[in-house]
Amino acid sequence: MAPPPGRDEQRRGIERELKRGSLELIVLHLLTPGEAYGYEIVSKLTAETNGALEVTDGTLYPVLYRLERAGFVAVRWETPERGVPRKYYALTESGREELQRLTDEWTTFARAMARLLRSRD
Repeated sequence: MAPPPGRDEQRRGIERELKRGSLELIVLHLLTPGEAYGYEIVSKLTAETNGALEVTDGTLYPVLYRLERAGFVAVRWETPERGVPRKYYALTESGREELQRLTDEWTTFARAMARLLRSRD
């Protein structure tokens, strides 16, 4: 039988689950100003959170594919004169509606957690 996970491993697991549960909201929010390609999204996330939230391409692209399949983002390919083609993602109207729904859910959750953490037995 394997030993129970260590404290650092448990913390990383919780952080991973929190990110996984909020990545769709994060990506939709980062696309609000306009279209972006994958690397731009990763860079924006890192910059806007001062490195507190980072994702890899391997984490980001499945989220973008899910959002595309759901109709929340539209895709456009651009091929520069030199370089590789880039796939740009932009919010659709239903993506804006989903962003609002997820923002409302997150706000409700965050307020409930804040109340809970302030409470005493």
